[in-house]
Amino acid sequence: APLVESGGGSVQTGGSLRLTCQASGYTSFGYCLGWFRQAPGGETEPVARLDSDGKISYADFVKGRFTISKDEAKSIFYLQMNNLKPEDSAMYYCAAERTLTIGGSCPPPDRLANYGQGTLVTVSS
Repeated sequence: APLVESGGGSVQTGGSLRLTCQASGYTSFGYCLGWFRQAPGGETEPVARLDSDGKISYADFVKGRFTISKDEAKSIFYLQMNNLKPEDSAMYYCAAERTLTIGGSCPPPDRLANYGQGTLVTVSS
């Protein structure tokens, strides 16, 4: 099943958004889940990753502001974004792939095998 993001939008500096990724088939047993972003004309930037052994990692520029989590029962994972800044403006993509074992090695989010169409986040000053 494809990955489908939602929840993007326009907010002012300091605002919050919660991005949602429908990820049927990717949120149980062995998996790598993640978010990355890409600003216009820019490179992809890993934002956050959640591995099936529970390990979570964040880019330095979002630590303390963004939280990745999942709801296995709904096959959904989230990116809660607080205290947003204009430099957070970008297209955000969720990404996922399965692994053969729980806790299998995960690449950075922008190198995961499957990703959605993206959801746009715009933060105004």
